[in-house]
Amino acid sequence: MAASSSATFTSLSLLLVSSLFASSLFCVSEAQPSVPVVKGLSWSFYESSCPNLNSIIRKHLKKVFKKDIGQAAGLLRLHFHDCFVQGCDGSVLLEGSASGPSEQDAPPNLTLRAKAFQIINDLRELIHNKCGRVVSCSDITALAARDAVYLSGGPDYDVPLGRKDGLNFATQNATLANLPPPTSNTSKLLTDLAKKNLDATDVVALSGGHTIGLSHCSSFTGRLYPTQDPTMDKTFANDLKQICPTNTTNATTVLDIRSPDTFDNKYYVDLMNRQGLFTSDQDLYTDKRTKDIVKSFAVDQTLFFEEFVKSMIKMGQLSVLTGSKGEIRADCSVRNSDNKSYLASVVEEDEESLSEF
Repeated sequence: MAASSSATFTSLSLLLVSSLFASSLFCVSEAQPSVPVVKGLSWSFYESSCPNLNSIIRKHLKKVFKKDIGQAAGLLRLHFHDCFVQGCDGSVLLEGSASGPSEQDAPPNLTLRAKAFQIINDLRELIHNKCGRVVSCSDITALAARDAVYLSGGPDYDVPLGRKDGLNFATQNATLANLPPPTSNTSKLLTDLAKKNLDATDVVALSGGHTIGLSHCSSFTGRLYPTQDPTMDKTFANDLKQICPTNTTNATTVLDIRSPDTFDNKYYVDLMNRQGLFTSDQDLYTDKRTKDIVKSFAVDQTLFFEEFVKSMIKMGQLSVLTGSKGEIRADCSVRNSDNKSYLASVVEEDEESLSEF
């Protein structure tokens, strides 16, 4: 009898734990529709035209990250740099042309991983081979960023889809003006992102993307030389000086010293311990307008995940092209009008149609 009662109690306990776990996942999922979806985008945009879109992307990225989890941060950063400049239109994917240098040639984008661009085009080829040319490169980039987060240990979430790819890339000046440098203080971040209808919570949540990835010394050596930034922990500073012995050293280090390859809330714990790498990171804990948000995320990872999802969905809808605006590129790095192989295939299709007629 005692054994039976014990087994029943254990079963009920497991059921309760399972229910709580399921409900916690459900809460994150349910929070997503609370973010308004812009006209032209939809949660189920490719439901008929490419029903296996999500599984195609996730299956491929699992293989990529198994070989090199560092590529997750590269894909997440690519989405950020696309959306902040000219909106989420895949313009950062375009290579330079006779009309001038591309967004990729602007200083903030010179450290974007070359492999990230290749992964997006590889995904585009897989998807277009399976579904036809119906999915845009900008949507692929948004979904790849989502899976970069999830497959690194972060939250899973739905992404509103239906973006079209832009026909032009931004100028270098526009790129510089829309990507706050790592030397920015909180005032600049709040001012710049307010122009994109992102508030203080969004700023702190999106900065949490720095929980994975690497940085070059040049992005933070101004905090080490000629004098150390007083807001930086001394031991942390000394460790960084070993990696970057001069302000011209070309080396890299992790953005989050506690769990550099895991998407979690340890980035905010770093900030509370004065171990944020960039000025733009550490000042979030110094500034009274954002300090309490940092603290709340540091002690509650579920809260961080929920707010990060909301902020990503908001950011992912910045100045999107939909409907008849833009195009669906046949190659993510080239506009269709500049893509000779695409134009040739269109001519062939037209000739075949005429012969049938």
